Amino acid sequence: MEKYIYKEEWFDTWFGSPYYDMLYAGRDDAEAGAFLQRLISWLKPKKDSLMLDVACGKGRYSKVLAEMGFNVVGIDIAESSILEAKKMENQHLHFFTHDMRKPFLPDHFNYAFNFFTSFGYFNTLNEHHDALQAITKSLKKNGVLIIDYLNVPVAEKQLMPSETKKFGDVHFEISRWQDNTHFYKKIDVHDSNNNFQHAYTEKVRKFSYVDFIEMLSWQMMHVEAIFGDYFLAPYDLSNSPRMILIAKKY
Repeated sequence: MEKYIYKEEWFDTWFGSPYYDMLYAGRDDAEAGAFLQRLISWLKPKKDSLMLDVACGKGRYSKVLAEMGFNVVGIDIAESSILEAKKMENQHLHFFTHDMRKPFLPDHFNYAFNFFTSFGYFNTLNEHHDALQAITKSLKKNGVLIIDYLNVPVAEKQLMPSETKKFGDVHFEISRWQDNTHFYKKIDVHDSNNNFQHAYTEKVRKFSYVDFIEMLSWQMMHVEAIFGDYFLAPYDLSNSPRMILIAKKY
């Protein structure tokens, strides 16, 4: 497979921006914790399991997993997020700045998690394959990968073209659109207090469950289950809000 020299992309700056944290501050930590409890109850990992949180952000999922008694490592490309996450480090919880497209601790982990649509951001299919290859290589034999992704057919139907949000002196103008292969979200930030104006454009590739099954099979991964929401309901192509895949390395 052809290799690329990775150039700085939108996620390198946006995910480490304080405006990203402001815009997405409303995410429900209690809901995230409840989802993890359900997921761990289904997976039934051993207490000494080694877990990798890929694209961990500031580590909210990593922290919950460590509090459950597991040994957890979180990686993320945004250095500022990792610096914040490192404040929570202890003997069972560690964080590193790392690009998921590059190898990390081969044959080391029992489980790898990729939460909240933290995949699909790259420009080329080769880069997405590189990421899955790197994550898979980090797993031991019989290791398990969990990917929490959007469900494309439902996201296509529910796409909200525009909205505005305001937090104090900061005003966000958000525009959304799509084409055959990607979802796009342009976020115009206006901060009157700091005289700051900038636009960020998020881009997520439209991967179907068939795409994931195929890509994972190339990495010697077998999809064992697909759930459709954070309550682990069965996946329904036309109605499920999420697509949560459980794949095992063989």
